[in-house]
Amino acid sequence: MSVLKNIRLEKLLAFGALVILCVFFTFTGRGFASWPTVLNILASSYFIGFLAIGVTFVIITGGIDLSIGTVMMSSAVIGGFLYQNGEGLPLWICLIIIVLIGTTFGLFNGLMITKLGLPPFIATLGTMMVSAGIGSIVTNVQAQRFPSPIGESWFIRVFFRMGDIPTGAVWLFFFFILAIIVLNKTKLGRYTFAIGSNEEAVRLSGVKASNWKCIAYVISGFCAGFGAIFHAAAFTTITPGTGQGVELQAIAAVVIGGTSLAGGVGSLTGTIIGVFIMSVLRIGLTQMGLAAPIQVFFTGIVVIGAVLLDIQRTKRGNQVKKEKSTVQKTA
Repeated sequence: MSVLKNIRLEKLLAFGALVILCVFFTFTGRGFASWPTVLNILASSYFIGFLAIGVTFVIITGGIDLSIGTVMMSSAVIGGFLYQNGEGLPLWICLIIIVLIGTTFGLFNGLMITKLGLPPFIATLGTMMVSAGIGSIVTNVQAQRFPSPIGESWFIRVFFRMGDIPTGAVWLFFFFILAIIVLNKTKLGRYTFAIGSNEEAVRLSGVKASNWKCIAYVISGFCAGFGAIFHAAAFTTITPGTGQGVELQAIAAVVIGGTSLAGGVGSLTGTIIGVFIMSVLRIGLTQMGLAAPIQVFFTGIVVIGAVLLDIQRTKRGNQVKKEKSTVQKTA
């Protein structure tokens, strides 16, 4: 019950922070309270949102995935290379390959961590560099292009924008609902939380914890692959070797949303709220006329504050466990 209360509290705190930011920028930003700004917030949220949804599963298990940013860009750039040089290869097949590439990198991470025993930080850091290098090698460090909005191809309409509404935001909402069902209503979700709370106990109960942990990284790679499609639709031109730093935005959104870096606690609703907090902060600071370095500074302050709150929550949780253990021993 205390865990559920903490999750609800984190959701309320995150949502309250989002409302406060919106009110603040309404009075300080230039034209913040307008429909174009809402569209900009949605448009700048969805591909980061896909990364954040995937890495939420990983962080709940107590792990981390630093490779999602470069995996997203590497998947997109290889898919663009196949589209331009595949001798008539249909675009829809290239999009499937993009998702498969991201999923494969996720499986690679999971196997290194669960089968070879590498720490998640080191394994995914290595994959970050490997994925960036593979994208550059395959494309010979040449930028790759997808269909542009000028032609209004089905690719743009389906994955970027139909009229004023960014279709990527609609896709993100669909994946958000699907991910909530998986995390809260399936065996995978239950084991994800259990592994983050006490992996050894899960293992001793006869469950192959390593397999379920590996699946969490596969989900993270799968979501990075989908994020690659929407990033390609939004920006059309993808440069090899990029993407480093994007993962920090996604991880920051997850932490701001209340998912504990210690594992075992988290919610996808909080993650989505965290994604919008990051987008509102970025757009609001831009409309205030602040330079990019100042925007990065304030964003860093917000992330540090979220991590400090997570540390305090973890300490309180450990203190409660110690008190319960003491009471049980004395009883």
